[in-house]
Amino acid sequence: MTVHHTMPLRVRFVECDMQGRVFNAHYLTWVDMAHTDALSEVVGDYQALLDSGVDVVVAAAQLQFRRPASYDDRLTVTVTFRPPGNTSLQTEFTILRGDDVIAECLMTHVCVDSTNYEKQPWPASIRAKLSSATASH
Repeated sequence: MTVHHTMPLRVRFVECDMQGRVFNAHYLTWVDMAHTDALSEVVGDYQALLDSGVDVVVAAAQLQFRRPASYDDRLTVTVTFRPPGNTSLQTEFTILRGDDVIAECLMTHVCVDSTNYEKQPWPASIRAKLSSATASH
């Protein structure tokens, strides 16, 4: 699969633990930031998504650590969307330092109604944009 979005970042001191390594919870923060940016590129402004009655929530996250990251490392988070399901969207993330894979994540989001948070199918217009993005890459 081809990468749909990349997000550069620089490890901040506050993200490190007493061993001088990035504390594990920050990896999911970075993944969430990259997902929000990538999704906005594909479907448009996130607030407009909410206003249309659609929101996305995390249903599952699988994170595999490969190498440690440390203060001041320059990293890149890559985002690759899989084709959307009826109500779900799986996204692959790779966190890189240069060519070295630091961590990999597979996250599943579910489409919900933005007012009551009940699961709902992707609206046709959003499904088309997600499908087009995965087909064009």
